[in-house]
Amino acid sequence: MDLWQYERQAREEGYRLVCGCDEAGAGPLAGPVYAAAVVLPYGEEIPGVNDSKKLTERRREELFPVIQERALAWSVAWVDAEEIDRTDILSARMKAMQLAMDGLPQPPDFALIDGNRDKGRSFTLTTPHRCVVKGDSQSASIAAASILAKVSRDRFMLEVAQRYPQYQFERHKGYGTKLHYQLLRTYGPSLIHRRTFLKNL
Repeated sequence: MDLWQYERQAREEGYRLVCGCDEAGAGPLAGPVYAAAVVLPYGEEIPGVNDSKKLTERRREELFPVIQERALAWSVAWVDAEEIDRTDILSARMKAMQLAMDGLPQPPDFALIDGNRDKGRSFTLTTPHRCVVKGDSQSASIAAASILAKVSRDRFMLEVAQRYPQYQFERHKGYGTKLHYQLLRTYGPSLIHRRTFLKNL
């Protein structure tokens, strides 16, 4: 698998500063949606960098500082549960990704975006970009971004677990597991739960 095909294509089209962008946490019942943007040196091989969902939590944690160190630039951003409820999750995902790209020290010429969507009802990506379906397993830059986004969100949920121990966020990271639903029925939603996601209680 050539993980540089999309970066190469962008360079052939004249773009120089190309970033990969991905988000984590679209599906959970609680917490923010996170996104990361990463600019890797062209052709930089980081063993193990692939779709974050295929990696163990330990492996993602190991790769996190390696990516930060070897990237030319990286940025992480998020949109909180309150804004997700006020707008919609697709708009929140797009906003988080744009915020991550805007957080890079230099604006990217072009972005490779994981997935097939680039706008929600109330937010549209503004950086020139190409959507890549399953991009986190097809582009080195998107794969690196997926790891930074996932680890950053997981770490946030572990911090929140100390504030709201009754929900056991350290076990499910806010996803809709059987345990999480049981705890929600017992304690009701917290301030970081997404009310619009809690239709099944």
